[in-house]
Amino acid sequence: LTQAEATACLAQLVPGLRTQSGPEVVLDASALGRFDSAALAVLLECRRESLSLGKRFTIYGMPARLADLAALYGIDELLPSIAPTPVK
Repeated sequence: LTQAEATACLAQLVPGLRTQSGPEVVLDASALGRFDSAALAVLLECRRESLSLGKRFTIYGMPARLADLAALYGIDELLPSIAPTPVK
C-alpha cells in the first residue's frame, strides 16, 4: 500500500466501514508486504471514519515494519494492533 494506491484503497475501504455492523471495526493488515507512509494515512483515515461511526478501531496483523514506522511518527497509540493467533 503505497502513495500510488492510497486513494483507491480508501475508496474501497470507507464504504465498507460504513456498512459494517457491530461495535468494532477490525482491519486486517496481515497481507501488507509493500507499503510506505501512505499506508499509515489510510489506516488513520479508517480509524477516523470508524470513530465517527461510534465504533472501536483495531488493526489485525500489522506488519512489524509498519508498526515501527507508526512509532517513528509518534502515532502508534492511535493505531491499536492485535497479533494473529498462532496456529497449533
